[in-house]
Amino acid sequence: MELLLTSQAALAGAVALLGLIVGSFVNVVAYRLPLMMERAWREQCAESAAADDESPSVSSKTFNLLWPPSTCPHCGTRIAPWHNIPVVSYLWLRGRCASCRERISPRYPIVEASAAILGVIVALVFGPTWQMVAALGFTWTLLALTLIDLDHQLLPDSITLPLLWAGLLVALFSIDGEPLFADLRSAVIGAAAGCVSLWSVYWLFKLATGKEGMGYGDFKLLAAIGAWLGWQMLPLVILLSAAVGAVLGSLTLLAAGRSRQTPIPFGPYLAAAGWIAMLWGDRIVDAYLSRIT
Repeated sequence: MELLLTSQAALAGAVALLGLIVGSFVNVVAYRLPLMMERAWREQCAESAAADDESPSVSSKTFNLLWPPSTCPHCGTRIAPWHNIPVVSYLWLRGRCASCRERISPRYPIVEASAAILGVIVALVFGPTWQMVAALGFTWTLLALTLIDLDHQLLPDSITLPLLWAGLLVALFSIDGEPLFADLRSAVIGAAAGCVSLWSVYWLFKLATGKEGMGYGDFKLLAAIGAWLGWQMLPLVILLSAAVGAVLGSLTLLAAGRSRQTPIPFGPYLAAAGWIAMLWGDRIVDAYLSRIT
């Protein structure tokens, strides 16, 4: 423990290892949580229609984030623990299933490595502090939300709402009189302002065009970011997410040959902007203000 407090390299290494493990779990959450939600919806529909016999069975077997164990998506063979080591196993098996030798998506090691890299950046910025611990949780949760939104254009309440409450709880704590990120007043106002701001944009856009420009999950994600960072960072988050979303969204549509009417998830851009604001928001704002004054 003392080594982690005194050596930046040791801290970065420990966080990287933890990030690889968390990244593996993030893969599980991103894949299974939407399926769990779909099963729950089907169960509710079957109950309301009183047609259990005609509806597909969705609850005959346990399916959650912990069970069943990981299996090959091609042959269904259970993956042995030594074949499930983050990144290492993928490289060792050359990206193929140990049983059927079918290719396994490189997304798995990419997500694991991304969680590790993002974690190391957080550790280097904040050092061995309680702020770092909280920021790691915030970072990896945003990563899970990003993946789910990219795959399903969905930001589950089961993640966004706990993230919001966690931000408010973190605002209760301070070190030497200084809040970890935002004081409670700023966090509460940030949560409310984050939700109301995008909610207002949503309704203005819908009234003007008759179309829905974003989902309700985006409101809740920005509310969560506001709870973590305070209302003061919301303008920066909104500007960053809009700018990055406009550029990357347009490039993505052009690369895929799709029209401008194709829906693009906004959650990943909010998540990226919130993460950047958490790490360097004060510096960005100070640099901007110094240029205009």
